[in-house]
Amino acid sequence: MRYPCGTAWTTVTIANGDAVTIEYTGRTEAGTVFDTSRASVAAETGIDEAQPDREYSPLTLEVGSGAVIEGLDEALVGLEAGDTPTVTIPPEKGYGEHEESRVREHDADDFVDMIGGQTPEEGSHIETESGDVAEITHVGSDVVRLDFNHSLAGATLEFDVEVVDVNPD
Repeated sequence: MRYPCGTAWTTVTIANGDAVTIEYTGRTEAGTVFDTSRASVAAETGIDEAQPDREYSPLTLEVGSGAVIEGLDEALVGLEAGDTPTVTIPPEKGYGEHEESRVREHDADDFVDMIGGQTPEEGSHIETESGDVAEITHVGSDVVRLDFNHSLAGATLEFDVEVVDVNPD
């Protein structure tokens, strides 16, 4: 955004604490779109089917507040309204590395009892009493395996970003 400064116009670059509005599309290194603020991209890629009630619109956030993953937060600093970078974010600045310690195995019969007698299915998700979410990654006759890592853990991510507006603090 440009602000008058005496007789000249000055451009405001984003700093921590600024409120910014962005449009974005996030994808994995393989090119799979996993999130976007744009309805047209959501429809084109089919991700809108997973969240039919979601409204796709620009995101307004305070830079540095932790509202988005660390790598995206850091990439916004120094940009200006109108900038349209593509940002690459390594796993440690995204959703972390995949940690084997977050994969747990349970006796199949005990697990079925824990979930009220339902039949576990690979690919489904469960939520623990403490609010942790896990994906069921294996269902065998003896063992059920749960992965508590974020689904994007270990992934290098790319974000196409458009800075729509900057409001300095």
